[in-house]
Amino acid sequence: MRSRAITAAVVLSVALVSGGWFVERGLLATAVGGPAGDRARLFDEVFQRVERDYVDTLADSTLYTRAVEGLIGEIHDPHSAYLSPELLAKLSERTSGRYAGIGAQIDARDNWIVIVAPLPGGPAEAAGIQSGDRILDLNGKDVRGVTVDEAQRTLRGDPGSVVHLTIERPGVTAPLKFTLTRREIHVRSAQHAMMLQHGVGYVALAIFSEESVTDLKRAIDSLRGAGMRTLVVDLRGDPGGLLDQGVAVAGLFLDPGQRIVSMRGRTSDATRAFDNRSPQPWPQLPVALLVDSNTASAAEIVAGALQDHDRAVVLGTTTYGKGSAQSLFPVANGGAVKLTTALWFTPSGRSINRKRAAAGDAASDTAALKPPPPRTYRTDAGRPVLGGGGITPDVALAAVAVPTTDTVFERVLGKQIPAFRDALTDYALSIKAAHAVTSPDFSVTPAMRAELFRRMQARGITVEARVYADAAPLIDHLLGYEIAHYVFGDAVEFARRLHDDPAIASTLQFVSGTTTEQELLRRTTVQPHARPSAR
Repeated sequence: MRSRAITAAVVLSVALVSGGWFVERGLLATAVGGPAGDRARLFDEVFQRVERDYVDTLADSTLYTRAVEGLIGEIHDPHSAYLSPELLAKLSERTSGRYAGIGAQIDARDNWIVIVAPLPGGPAEAAGIQSGDRILDLNGKDVRGVTVDEAQRTLRGDPGSVVHLTIERPGVTAPLKFTLTRREIHVRSAQHAMMLQHGVGYVALAIFSEESVTDLKRAIDSLRGAGMRTLVVDLRGDPGGLLDQGVAVAGLFLDPGQRIVSMRGRTSDATRAFDNRSPQPWPQLPVALLVDSNTASAAEIVAGALQDHDRAVVLGTTTYGKGSAQSLFPVANGGAVKLTTALWFTPSGRSINRKRAAAGDAASDTAALKPPPPRTYRTDAGRPVLGGGGITPDVALAAVAVPTTDTVFERVLGKQIPAFRDALTDYALSIKAAHAVTSPDFSVTPAMRAELFRRMQARGITVEARVYADAAPLIDHLLGYEIAHYVFGDAVEFARRLHDDPAIASTLQFVSGTTTEQELLRRTTVQPHARPSAR
């Protein structure tokens, strides 16, 4: 059995030799330069020596797993990794947007598991479970003190299976009992779509999962039915996801034959180009894309393609620069190797990728290496756009200045932040139970702020009254969001956050009054960059 395992691990020898302290001492130079069989024997010898003589006993499985991780680590690519079966399952869930369960977002509050929001159309929502419900037990077992991951493992299971919950609800004396049948849940990638003002529609894409195109088309058609004349697509914080969905989303706004992205790798499979094939459904719809430094991967493909073809104006800050494609190669234990196999280039030839040091790489103390000087490229209409990694926006929105009073308050809270979060939720739920707020347009009053401070003190949270008073604008925002969420739901909370978002205000100012994409593009050359003000 061991000989077969060692044979399977021969491929790891090169990385172990090239990255280990043995090489630094020059003891294995001859073996490293020898034939492949010698390098295989080297791994065999080192493995057996560690297994037999190391001061602590390590299982063979542990040694092989660490060897695999060491091999991938020596590539020094932050996007390549060995995925255990558990990590592979989580990646699959994140990129597919599907899992089997009750359809509820949960979190830990005051050492209990609380329903943050039931997902639309899921078993939890259908059964009447509400935001703020506290789970007392799952399948008859007390869940006080369990972690969110542990609770998720219990709530999820095979489609058609049953889970029993006992719920405590604010304002309801007796516990509520629910029996829910698990089923496949689809987490929408376009979770928020709404009209903002003056015919401007807004859609936020959270991730590029299996049904992103379907979700986005449904949202845009709904907004057009509500009178939308200009579309803002918010890609801020979108980490990307599936390449084919990024290509398909970009294709919704391009004509047949237009290039979307090209990939260049070492193999023929990894080198290819993606061109749009279908007519765009809304050819006259002006589009603005909102991006930031956390816009990555497939989201950058969309931004780069629409910018290069003059189909959208990009606003915000330069994107992350995750311009590489990863392939999954299954391995025998049910896991996989996620390996970078190609780089992405926009239609004008810009590389999206910004080179970064891998975690722990001594070559850099920060995640990003010093970028090369940016090179100028040209869009279809001849507009200059910058390369050098990431997508540089057409209209730069300055970062929001954080008030000093906010920084002081957060620093004073320090390790008390989880307790402060619990106090926020507890007070919001008490307001819900008392029906003290009846309009989504409510204002946070000084009395509310004072009551939150009293509850913080009761929990032993130590913050000077002066520091708390100075941070009143921040407190009002946070408390307003929490009350909006638990009293009126996720959509009202999100709308409230958008209302307070300086980047949204600048974007609305930029697109106001435009009826064509050409008008938007002209504004990038004649209008000064919009600058969000401090909160």
